Amino acid sequence: MTSGFSPGKGGGVIAEFEAAEVSLLRSLVSMMLGIVEPGQTSDDPLERALGIGGGEAPSDPVLARLFPSAYEDEQESAEFRRYTEATLRDGKRADAQTVFDTAKSGRAELTPEQAQAWLRSLNDVRLTLGTKLDVTEEVHDEIAMMSEDDPRYPAYVTYDWLTYLQDSLVRALW
Repeated sequence: MTSGFSPGKGGGVIAEFEAAEVSLLRSLVSMMLGIVEPGQTSDDPLERALGIGGGEAPSDPVLARLFPSAYEDEQESAEFRRYTEATLRDGKRADAQTVFDTAKSGRAELTPEQAQAWLRSLNDVRLTLGTKLDVTEEVHDEIAMMSEDDPRYPAYVTYDWLTYLQDSLVRALW
């Protein structure tokens, strides 16, 4: 198990990962790259250049969690989504790619910008996994009561590990 993140020089962060942890992290962020495909934009060249999309709310529960409606009113939310979702998708993909590119076995030193990308990406991975597992606030109690033979056990332990990593990173940054 990793020792988590620790403060580095100049606002950076230091992490130490075992090879298996790096493999798992890369697998999870690869999953994110597949889920968060590039944003769909309009056929209009100007709208495409500005990243303006269609505005439809996602029907997939994971995407709905990653890209929640900004407003209760459907029309206002669609308009907001039209102007923001393609860029938000690009940002989530860039963050996941940063994690994929910088996750290394042994000691890894991250710049402040890379550490922030890690923080956002870990959050996205946790939201995705939590949505797929239907995680509730009682997740820690569920894990404690769950048999290691339960087929869900590895996914729940992974979720718990990601929570630990995210907490460790937040503490290292602040």
